[in-house]
Amino acid sequence: MTSRSGPLKRLLGLVWTHRGECVLIIFLQVLILSLAMGGLALSGVGIDVIRHELDPAAPTARFPFGFALPALHGMPLVGFVAGLILALAIIRLGFNIFYTRRVADLVQGRIVVDLRNGLYEKLQRLDFRFFDANASGALINRLTGDVQSVRLFVDGVVIQSAIMAISLGVYLIYMLNIHIGLTLACLAATPLLLVVSVAFSRIVRPRYLDHRRRVDRLVLWLTETVRGITVIKAFAQESMARERFEAANDSVREQQFAIHRVLSFYAPSVNGITQINLVILLAYGGWLVIHNEVALGSGLVVFAGILQQFSGQIASIATIMNSAQQSIAAAERIFEVIDEPAAIASGPDARPLTTSTGRIVFDDVTFAYGPGLPPALDHVTFTAEPGQFVGIIGPTGAGKSTLLSLIPRFYDPDSGEIRIDDLNVRDLDLGDLRHRIGLVFQESFLFSATIAENIAFGHPAASRDEIERAARTAAADLFIEALRDGYDSRLHEGGVSLSGGQRQRLALARAVLSDPAILILDDPTAAVDTETEREILKGIERARRGRTVFIATHRLAALRGASLLISLDAGRVVQIGTPGELAAAPGYYRTLLQLERDDDV
Repeated sequence: MTSRSGPLKRLLGLVWTHRGECVLIIFLQVLILSLAMGGLALSGVGIDVIRHELDPAAPTARFPFGFALPALHGMPLVGFVAGLILALAIIRLGFNIFYTRRVADLVQGRIVVDLRNGLYEKLQRLDFRFFDANASGALINRLTGDVQSVRLFVDGVVIQSAIMAISLGVYLIYMLNIHIGLTLACLAATPLLLVVSVAFSRIVRPRYLDHRRRVDRLVLWLTETVRGITVIKAFAQESMARERFEAANDSVREQQFAIHRVLSFYAPSVNGITQINLVILLAYGGWLVIHNEVALGSGLVVFAGILQQFSGQIASIATIMNSAQQSIAAAERIFEVIDEPAAIASGPDARPLTTSTGRIVFDDVTFAYGPGLPPALDHVTFTAEPGQFVGIIGPTGAGKSTLLSLIPRFYDPDSGEIRIDDLNVRDLDLGDLRHRIGLVFQESFLFSATIAENIAFGHPAASRDEIERAARTAAADLFIEALRDGYDSRLHEGGVSLSGGQRQRLALARAVLSDPAILILDDPTAAVDTETEREILKGIERARRGRTVFIATHRLAALRGASLLISLDAGRVVQIGTPGELAAAPGYYRTLLQLERDDDV
C-alpha cells in the first residue's frame, strides 16, 4: 500500500514533469485576471465620471494607481472609458480561448494519455499472481475512472491553487490601495476558512477511497454479467443479475450521498464566512463614502466587485479541496499498480535464447500459489528430451496446468529449478523464452480481428504464406478457406462465430507460426465432442513433429503417440514412464484405459 504522503508527492512529481506548460497556463491566467481587473476598475471610473457630470461637487474621477484621465469631458469621456472596457473584454476573450485549449491539451492530450499508457504498460509486465489477486473490473476502473480523477489534480488543484494564490494577492493589493482599514475589516473572518478546510480534508478522504472500491465492485459485476450472459440466460437468472447490479449501484449511490452530505455542509460554511465580509463592507464602506474618504465608483463599487471576486476565490478552496481528495484517493489506487513489483521479468544479466533443442528439466520444483497455501507442485523432478511427446495426466486439481505454466515463467517456482537446454529459465531473456514456446490453452482467446491477424498475433511480421502454412499445420486451412472472406474474415468478440474446434485450431496455428521448439497444450480437447476432438488431434499430430510437446489431458485419444507420461496427484509425481510401463502398473493411466475398455463394451 502506498503511504499517505506518497500519492501527493507522486502527483506533484507528475506536475513537475510538465512544469513548463503549467507555468504558461498560469501566466495566461494572470493576464486574464489583469484584464478582468482592468475592466472592473474602468467600470468604477465610468461610474465616477457619470456621477461627477451629474453632481460637479462629487469627487473627480481618476484612473487607479494615479494614472491621469484624458482631457475629455461628458459623454466623450464616458465613451472613451466604455471603449477601453470593450477592448479589454475582447482581448480577454482571446486569451480565455487560448487558455482553455492549452489546459485541454495538457490534461486530456498528454497527462491522461501518458498516465493511462503507463498504467497499461505496467499491467502487461505484471505476472499472473497479480491478476489472480485483482479482479478485472477493479483494474478496468483504475485504468479509466481513476486516471480521470487523477487529472483533476493538475487542472483542478495545482493550476487552480496557483491561480487562486495569485488572484488573492492581486485582489489584496488592489483593495489595500483603495483603503487599508476597510480591507483589514472585511477580511477579518477569513482565517476561519483554514479550520473548516482542514476538518473537511480529514473527513472526506476515506469516503472517496471507499467510493472507488464500491465502483470497483459495480464494474466487476457488470463485466462478469456481460461475459457470462449465456449462463445467465440459460438459467433464467436475469432478475437476479439485475437485482445484484442494482444493489451494487445503490451502494455507490449511498456512498456518493455520504460524500455530498459532507460537501453540503462544507461549501455553504465557506460561503457563509465569506458573506460576513460583505456585511462589513456595506456598513463600514458606506460610512467611508458618505464622509468622502472613498469614492463611490472607483472606490466602493470596485471594492465590492473585488471583494466578491476575493470571496469567490476563497470559496473555491472547497472545490480545490474536494478535487484534491478525489485525485489523491485515485492516485493511491493507480500507484499501487505502478509500484507493484514485476516478479516475473528478465534479469539484468539475462541470456538470449535464440535457438533451442527443447530439452526441459524439472529439478525438485515446488510451487504454491500464495503464502500459507498448500503446494500445487511438490518436489517435482523429471526430464523431457528434445522431440519427446510428454503427456501430463492426473485427476482434477493434481497440478497439471500449474506445471505447464511454470515452463514459460507465468509463475516462478518457490524452490528448485526449471532448465531449458541446461539453462535456468530465470537466467533467460523472458521475451526469447516465450518466443521459443507455443501455447494452446483449454479455452483459447481470439481477438476481434481478422483470422489472419489472430494467427499472426504473436508474430505480426509474418507473411501471408507463413500464416497459411501455420493454418495447414494446424488443420485449419479447409474451414478458413470455406469462409466468405477466407483469412480476411473478421471475427466477433472472442471468436463466438466459430465452433470450439475451429477456435482451438486457430489457436494451434497461432502457437506454431513462429516455429517454436516447445509446444504446450493445456487440455485442448476438454470441452469438445469426439468428431471435433479428432479434427484438433489431427492438427496437433502435424504440429508436434520436430518439437518437444507437453499436453495436459485426461483424454486417452490425445495421448496416443506419447513417448513419456507423467502422472500427478496432489502436486506430486506418482508415476513416470512410457505408456506401456504405466499401463502395466496400477495407477491413474491404467484406470483410464480400463474405463475406456468398459465404455467400448
